[in-house]
Amino acid sequence: MGFRRRCRGFRRTPACAAGGRRHHRSRPGWFRQETTMETVQMQTMSTAQGERGWAAGAHAGALLLAFMTSWSAGVAGMLAGLAIFFLKKSDSAFVAEHAREAFNFNLTMFLLTCALAIIGVVLVGATVLTLGLGAIVTLPAGLVLLLLAGAVAVSWLVCSVIATFKALNGESYRYPFTLRLL
Repeated sequence: MGFRRRCRGFRRTPACAAGGRRHHRSRPGWFRQETTMETVQMQTMSTAQGERGWAAGAHAGALLLAFMTSWSAGVAGMLAGLAIFFLKKSDSAFVAEHAREAFNFNLTMFLLTCALAIIGVVLVGATVLTLGLGAIVTLPAGLVLLLLAGAVAVSWLVCSVIATFKALNGESYRYPFTLRLL
């Protein structure tokens, strides 16, 4: 019994149509790479790990950009989520979901910060227009406004960090108190 008959995995490769020779890229069957459970798990894990990284990047990128620009310039924080959403929405539903949540949350925080800033400007304007007499009313309102701004900043920071770690763990996360526009 010859080698070819004893080796079950060996199969003859078809001859090339031009010239009758075997194609230079064809490999005999005994040279096949077998797919084991370990290789499948490694491929799945690396894909999932890559998706987790992109999803966490949507949240962490918003944090990084907001710290680099300023708290009030939340537009930069929104851009990270929006860019990742448009880059990866066709590749991964997991990444698209996290990027969408990051964008919507940062947009909500930006709009809330803008509203607080407008109220602050109105309070300062009211104090100036009344020649300081309005300070009796506007000073307590300004202190409440500062407390609200601090609460917005702390909740933004805490929720973004929680979302980043949830994404790294492969879990879904929905931000509280968020306008879902995208």
